[in-house]
Amino acid sequence: MLQILARRFGAGALLFVFLAGACAAAPACGPDKLGTERTLALSTAGGFAVGLQTYPQTLALADHEVVLTFDDGPWPTTTRKVLDALALECVKATFFLIGRNAAAFPALVRREVTEGHSIGNHTFSHPARTLRLMSNAAARADILRGFTADETAAYGRANRQITFFRFPGFADTPALVSWLKSRNIGVFGSDLWASDWLLLTPQAELDLVLKRLDRAGRGILLLHDSRVSTAEMLPQLLRALKQRGYKIVHIAPGPDRPPLRPAPPGWKSETEEILAKIIPRLAGHKASAPANKAGMNPNQALPEPQMSRKR
Repeated sequence: MLQILARRFGAGALLFVFLAGACAAAPACGPDKLGTERTLALSTAGGFAVGLQTYPQTLALADHEVVLTFDDGPWPTTTRKVLDALALECVKATFFLIGRNAAAFPALVRREVTEGHSIGNHTFSHPARTLRLMSNAAARADILRGFTADETAAYGRANRQITFFRFPGFADTPALVSWLKSRNIGVFGSDLWASDWLLLTPQAELDLVLKRLDRAGRGILLLHDSRVSTAEMLPQLLRALKQRGYKIVHIAPGPDRPPLRPAPPGWKSETEEILAKIIPRLAGHKASAPANKAGMNPNQALPEPQMSRKR
């Protein structure tokens, strides 16, 4: 049949058949799906730092707009489920990758890119003692190694195509933030988090996220695609967002300066208050031995469980 079409109508007919088949195979993104309301195509020229839990400004989202972000992946048993859930609801998100995991599971990174998600860097090793307790040179090296690993997994080579970054445990330093800005990197904190580093049931995590989101009304939401509870909870969360009238905003590299909203009067860094209690304890421990195998479960090296007890 294809040969007949090609002889009678030329290559254009074959292209039409191929595109028709592809459209038929694509998931339906009708009004019953949550979908992606709009995309912010963000220029990172000159750098910026956003997210009210850490910084005194965030993206200027409208009421009931949410940016979905995921940290610590990719991880085979959970990231696939997260991507499946997002695809089913036609939602685009941003994944901040641990470089060693990206190097170990590049097919998942390529799937994220192919399906239209954005990717950012979350260092190479996600150091358990945080970047803040490393020398500036060592911290920079771990960040740069992460960019290289992430870009190589996504695009086959390191080409400075990734321009988003998130600090593990939000443990930044002024020097590192300034350095990243000088490299035209956008630093993302969050406006609210799921506390999914705790041992939560999917229902408990869902209830917690919705409670915090309803209170905030909008914002950059932090989840972890390495967590089983999040992977199992996500389909319910996306349906609940649709039912409650929330809209998804996708952030991606682009030409536009980020629209910013300043922190309200009396703002304080929530993460800094928590880190002030955690960092002295971490500093008192000997540095853990480096991972001896790429792709070690990132859940083994998270300081955030202590952070979440404040909330």
